[in-house]
Amino acid sequence: MGYNIGWIIPRLRNPGRLWYCASSLTVAVVGLFSKFIVEFLNKTTVYNRDALSRAVRRPHDVPLLTVSNHHSCFDDPGLWGVLDTRTLLSRRRMRWSLAAHDICFTNALHSAFFALGKCVPVVRGAGVHQPAMDFCVERLCCGEWVHIFPEGRVNVDKEHIRFKWGVGRLVADSAARGRAPLVLPVWHEGMDRVLPNAEPYRLRARRRLYLAVGEPIHLHPLLDRLKNSNASEEETRRVITERIQEELLRLRDRAHALIRRACGLRADGLLDNRTDILTAAPTAPTAPTDAPTPALNGKERPEPPRRDTDSEKEL
Repeated sequence: MGYNIGWIIPRLRNPGRLWYCASSLTVAVVGLFSKFIVEFLNKTTVYNRDALSRAVRRPHDVPLLTVSNHHSCFDDPGLWGVLDTRTLLSRRRMRWSLAAHDICFTNALHSAFFALGKCVPVVRGAGVHQPAMDFCVERLCCGEWVHIFPEGRVNVDKEHIRFKWGVGRLVADSAARGRAPLVLPVWHEGMDRVLPNAEPYRLRARRRLYLAVGEPIHLHPLLDRLKNSNASEEETRRVITERIQEELLRLRDRAHALIRRACGLRADGLLDNRTDILTAAPTAPTAPTDAPTPALNGKERPEPPRRDTDSEKEL
């Protein structure tokens, strides 16, 4: 029998003063540690950094949903090490993140640490209607920031994985309850070189990291069209998820082009002996690249690939 996580979400809903203080300390320490790893021990390039800064410092009543690819156990919190120190020290501004209950919440100590760090235990395969998803919808309705990896697992082989429909539910339900979230895509490369997906799972230094931040995805016309057509909840979740996946794949292609240009790679991805960051990624279906190129501005262990079952396709 696994560890009972039933206490975690009720505690996150009603933290109490002592829990809130401990959580603020945990968020700050983890954030600063991540910044030290990605910006001091490694070399990180961020494309369109301003878009991320604007999103994080949005008006307090605007919900934020960030989506990204998942290549390493260090993706979260590592991605957010590029934020400014003031944001990293602010529990109120920092993200909530969905984390696998069977990886991050296996005992009391781990559960307390991840919960204090604003991670929410999600049960993979339990569908979109589970306590973790309900809680994240509530956070979005309060104007807070939620991050999700729509692939649903660490994509060790960097293959094409259809997104789980949970991201569609977060958008649809928060929109139905008042205000659609600002949806911001982020694509990153190199995090699996900082923390490889193989034992002994040690953080590495002197690696190259790249983050490409897209522009907010305009979902209001799509949401209006789905509402006017009386689309079912399942259809709404599916269509929204597919649109978000298309936009993230567009961002991936733009990110790869920028990385090749920065590293001197030829269009076919061959090396100039300075980096091998893109050679491991196989070719995957792409969406049409009709969106503008962004401007240049300066925890779980992986599991083997598996086919989605009917019970898992919505998360």
